[in-house]
Amino acid sequence: MTITRIEPGKRLSAAVRHGNTLYVAGQTADTDTGSIELQTKEVLAKLDRLLGLGGSSKAKLISINVYLASIADFAEMNKVYDAWLDTANLPARATVETRLASPNLRVEMTAIAATD
Repeated sequence: MTITRIEPGKRLSAAVRHGNTLYVAGQTADTDTGSIELQTKEVLAKLDRLLGLGGSSKAKLISINVYLASIADFAEMNKVYDAWLDTANLPARATVETRLASPNLRVEMTAIAATD
């Protein structure tokens, strides 16, 4: 099987496609001083873009992991997430509170999806 690395960098690839599975690395907002709503929108836009580059879409999500700097942001993050989600094709999901790479980051997400 072929392994395709999407946007490889110094330490990681933004996504890796292996066979019919796409693995998306942790995505964070570019606006690291923004609200949880803004940061969540930016992260989901990055997921959409990487899913597309990998031959997938949110309709083919298998799982998403959500990392929140503060679990107090859970409800506000979910408002944006719920509006983005393909409700006919719900992925498995976990949400945890953790320290993120920058103290201003409020949310990070990883994803696994099927491809065409």
